[in-house]
Amino acid sequence: MARCASTSPSVRTPGAVGPPRSVGPPEPATYSGLPLELTYTDAARREGAPGTAAAGEDVKPGDYPFTRGIHPTMYRGRPWTMRMFAGFGTPEDTNGRFHYLLDHGQTGLSTAFDMPTLMGYDPDHPLSAGEVGREGVSVPTLRDMEILFDRIPLDRVSTSMTINATAIIELAFYVAVAERQGVGPEKLRGTIQNDILKEFIAQKEWICPPEPSMRIIRDMLVYCTRHMPEWNTISISGYHIREAGATAVQELAFTLADGIGYVQAGIEAGLHPDEFAPRLSYFFDVHNDFFEEIAKFRAARRMWARIMRERFGAKNPRSWWLRTHAQTAGVSLTAQQPYNNVVRTALQALAAVLGGTQSLHTNSLDETYALPTEEAAKIALRTQQLIAEESNIPLVADPLGGSYFIERLTDQIEEAAWKYIRHIDQIGGIVAAVQQGYPQMEIARSAYEFQQMVERGERVIVGINKYTEGEGEDPIPTLKIEHAVEERQIARLREVRADRDAAAARDTLDAVRQAAAGSANLMPPIIAAVKAGVTLGEVSDVFREVFGVYRDPAFL
Repeated sequence: MARCASTSPSVRTPGAVGPPRSVGPPEPATYSGLPLELTYTDAARREGAPGTAAAGEDVKPGDYPFTRGIHPTMYRGRPWTMRMFAGFGTPEDTNGRFHYLLDHGQTGLSTAFDMPTLMGYDPDHPLSAGEVGREGVSVPTLRDMEILFDRIPLDRVSTSMTINATAIIELAFYVAVAERQGVGPEKLRGTIQNDILKEFIAQKEWICPPEPSMRIIRDMLVYCTRHMPEWNTISISGYHIREAGATAVQELAFTLADGIGYVQAGIEAGLHPDEFAPRLSYFFDVHNDFFEEIAKFRAARRMWARIMRERFGAKNPRSWWLRTHAQTAGVSLTAQQPYNNVVRTALQALAAVLGGTQSLHTNSLDETYALPTEEAAKIALRTQQLIAEESNIPLVADPLGGSYFIERLTDQIEEAAWKYIRHIDQIGGIVAAVQQGYPQMEIARSAYEFQQMVERGERVIVGINKYTEGEGEDPIPTLKIEHAVEERQIARLREVRADRDAAAARDTLDAVRQAAAGSANLMPPIIAAVKAGVTLGEVSDVFREVFGVYRDPAFL
């Protein structure tokens, strides 16, 4: 299915309603609607509003508030992690792709799960029919997780898992598999997305209402802080917010607001920010507006440093760091003229590197059609390697720092993002804002406005509304997921249920139910349950029973 960019060219005062009036040709502006001058001078740089960086404030990368990067040497000291998203079919299929990518120079694993796994259903559930293994890998049992990481040493490989509503269950699988490899939880390195707030805002993959969902994340935060000191417990994700139609400014503002919400949850659980904040990470989209994207990363670091030091009183400099993974914009890719997507991805990847990301995924050219083929994934990985090895760009930290344009644009993005955050604070925080539908409505409006600009030809998308070639373009190879995948996963699920000690499974699941109904931390009983052969769907059913099922209130 063809997808086009869905960010908005207009910045509104928070709370404004209705599409903007069209009065003649649009003035030159970023995708977020920030006005663009023909040329920039030092005077323009000094126009920043109070609260943003003063001219000359950031002398070097590694200096607070880290506008120019969190490390003094940046990529000279350590290159960014090349972490390609992979996951399809059975665990055997994805394990093969993992080994393929590692053999071709990937330096970290990133796991995509299928829709039943994301939504908490086993492969034999009626709602799973036709979806097993199609948008990611199917991992409903501990046995599946063992196969997924077969011959991959979990004490030496960093793993990222993109999963939210059922993140606590998949993390329990991972901890149990590592234990069977002889690797304790204290040695595990990686990230689990675990960002339920952006699900309510943008991606819409949830099980329970916001309050119990935040309780689950709180329990994971406490457990990982105490037992998994190298693990990133939450990857606060702007990516899906942007993919849903947010502007760069909205992505930044709503994502940092989510971060504020998680820090507050940790504090309410009895943790000091310095105990857990160093293990929070971020995940941003990188879209087509090259300089705006670079400035967004710089503004994000500066804002988060101030939030953690000034708002939450964190003392550890690592608590002030905004460490981020980035991914090129899937929503910018087009089914028409798909080889153009290689160029889009390269430009977006370059913006991420110039912006100072710590980790990067580059999308494959065929992802508008299906999950990527091995060849397309290799081209996407080679894109990063070319930037890293041939361009010399990584040899200089923040090479665009000091540019009149970049510095002014960084200030403008920060100013606009603070307006949204202040409005969310006035509402009562991000959970209250989500319950009222505020971020959801702002994003939907932005997506609508951008699409109107595309249809009017005011925003060009090559191959869509300009330089088109009509029908009959040559098809490209795509990955096919056979129905046999679903049959194999159902068969394995039934084997697990048949082989397990039924009484132990029942007792450990009852322990999960008691913890959910009470106040005990959920992680230990869930780890015990999955070791006893309890499935992802069975634990999720306990959540549905105890916490209830959330339905989208459909604010629009």
